[in-house]
Amino acid sequence: MGKKIKTRHIVQFIFFMLLFLTAIGHTLEESGVHLPFIEAASIHTLCPFGAVVSFYKLITTGTFVNKIHASAMVIFSATLFLSVLFGPVFCGWVCPLGTIQQWVSAAGNKLGLKGKFTVPPRLDRVLRNMRYLVLLWVVYVTAVSGELIFADYDPYYALFNFWSGEVAVSALIILGLTLALALFVERPWCKYACPFGALLGISNTFRLFGIKRNASTCISCQKCSKVCPMGIDVAHMNKVKDPQCISCYACTSEQACPVPDTVTIKIGGAKS
Repeated sequence: MGKKIKTRHIVQFIFFMLLFLTAIGHTLEESGVHLPFIEAASIHTLCPFGAVVSFYKLITTGTFVNKIHASAMVIFSATLFLSVLFGPVFCGWVCPLGTIQQWVSAAGNKLGLKGKFTVPPRLDRVLRNMRYLVLLWVVYVTAVSGELIFADYDPYYALFNFWSGEVAVSALIILGLTLALALFVERPWCKYACPFGALLGISNTFRLFGIKRNASTCISCQKCSKVCPMGIDVAHMNKVKDPQCISCYACTSEQACPVPDTVTIKIGGAKS
């Protein structure tokens, strides 16, 4: 396993535990119990997507949508900056919902479930556009209502609050379906429904540090395509600009590609 991939797994685990402990701390603090070294906060304050859905109200009234905090705007700004440089690294390295889908998919692979159910290619292409519709719907209904309506459907929020009475049944159902599908299909929520991933994925078209394939040294083994959790056909691209890319770097020569300096991270024409 390449050094970057090992680092990614460590970073994913750290962020997942950070969010988990924060959510636990918030729940306990409401009961009068304070965990040492843990800054209790609502998950809403740590979700960068909250800044997106609150943007209209912020520019029109100068206030945030109910439950959204200024910290969400700060996190979103940092996420956007990183996306301009490296693409949707938030999706591939930070997002705890993406991380748990990855873990469940790994378990499904060990159980022999992966590949037992596959989405037909035509349907897959149609479903991959659905997350843009979700993005438009969420932004519109939030702007019109001034309320965080998506919380009732958000598996991210349900993941870190399922033990409380604050989570809507609809969000729990969506979380359950997401994890169940992850046993058979890698990152189903990321591919088909995540509105924040849809927004960040646009950065793949202009990101500064891009993933490039050197056709002159490529041996057409297809390993880069097979290892991609988002099902991107890296083996037939000179530069990965697919909006579904999550910048996990699993396809690179440090991880999947057996030929050095064939699938690399580059800025312009120089290897990074």
